Amino acid sequence: MKKIIVKLENFQKSFGTKKIIDNINLEIYEKEFVTILGSSGCGKTTILRIIAGLDMPTSGKVYLDSVDVTALDPTKREVNTIFQNYALFPLMSVYDNIAFGLKMKKVPKDEIKKRVQKMLELVHLEGYEKRKPKDLSGGEQQRVAIARGLINNPKVLLLDEPLSALDLKLRKQMQVELKSLQKKLGITFIYVTHSQDEALSMSDRIVVLKDGKIEQVGSPVEVYENPKSLYVADFLGEANIFKGKVVEVLDSKCKVLIQNNLEFSVFNKNYQIGDYLSIIVRPENMKISKTSRKMNCLEGTILEEIYTGSVTLILVEVMKWQIKVIISGNDKLYKVGDLVYLYFTIEDSIVLRGNHEK
Repeated sequence: MKKIIVKLENFQKSFGTKKIIDNINLEIYEKEFVTILGSSGCGKTTILRIIAGLDMPTSGKVYLDSVDVTALDPTKREVNTIFQNYALFPLMSVYDNIAFGLKMKKVPKDEIKKRVQKMLELVHLEGYEKRKPKDLSGGEQQRVAIARGLINNPKVLLLDEPLSALDLKLRKQMQVELKSLQKKLGITFIYVTHSQDEALSMSDRIVVLKDGKIEQVGSPVEVYENPKSLYVADFLGEANIFKGKVVEVLDSKCKVLIQNNLEFSVFNKNYQIGDYLSIIVRPENMKISKTSRKMNCLEGTILEEIYTGSVTLILVEVMKWQIKVIISGNDKLYKVGDLVYLYFTIEDSIVLRGNHEK
C-alpha cells in the first residue's frame, strides 16, 4: 500500500470575498512526482505556498507524513521550495548558496562540505563552487536552486514553474534531468506549471486545476486519452471538438447529428435518442485524404501548413470550423488551397455525455 506523504483535507483559500481554492481534497504519495497543472490564476501556486507554510488556508487541513502541519511554522516543516526566479543569494558563491540551509542548522563543516560536493555532482556543477549567480547561465542557476532545495533531504520538494525562464532546448533537457533526479533520490516532488508538455513528460500523476477546483487527477495517459471534461481535453493538448445529439441508436453504435446536418457514428454506451454528446478527436488521430470515406468524414480546404521538424500541423477549413490535423514529417502530398477529406475511426474518438462547455 502506498504511503501518503501530503494530504489536503477540505482545503479552501479565500482573499476577501474571492475564493481561490474551493474545497480541495487530495492525497500525494511518497516518492511520487505530481504536477499541478492549470492556467494562470487557477490557484496552483497558492496550493504550493500553503503546503510550504508561506500562507494559511482559510479552512481545511494540511498533513505532512500524517502530521497536521496546518499551523506549523514553515521552518519546522520538512519541505523545501524552488521558486520561479530561483531566489539565489546574489553575493554568495554557488557553494554557500547550496550550503546555506545546512549552516542554519549548524551542521559540522566537514559534513557540509561532503554533502555540498555530493549535490554538485548530482546536478553536474563540479568546479562551479566559487562562482556567483551572475556568472551562471539560467540553466546553471536552476541547478543551484535544485541542489539547495535537495541538500536538506526534505520529505517533499515543491517546485513553482522552475523551468519557465529557460529556452526550449534547455527546458527539455532539464525536464529529463529533474525526473531522473527525483527517481534517483526518491523524494516526493510537487510541481506547478501551466505547460502541458512538462506535465505529460515528467509526472506520475497530473492534477488538472480550474478556477480553484480539481477537474481531474490521473496519470498522463489517463488525463490525455480519457479526459473527464471538455476543459481537460482542450487544455491538455490540442483537440477537435464536435457537439451534437443522438438521433439513432443501434446495437453497438449510435449516430450523432452535429452542426450543419453532419452525422458521426460513435460506440453506443447506453445512449438514448436525444442525448447530447461531445465528440473529441485529437489532431494526431484525425486522418487526411484526397478521397472521401463513408463514415465520420468531413470535406474541407487546407488553410495553412505549419512544419515543426518531426511533424506538420495542417489547418483545414470545414464549413465554420478550423480542424487541426497532425501528420509525421513534411508530407508533400498536400498544399494550401487543396480540397481534402478528413476522417476518424470510432476507436480514435473520445465521447463525453452532456452539452458540455469548456
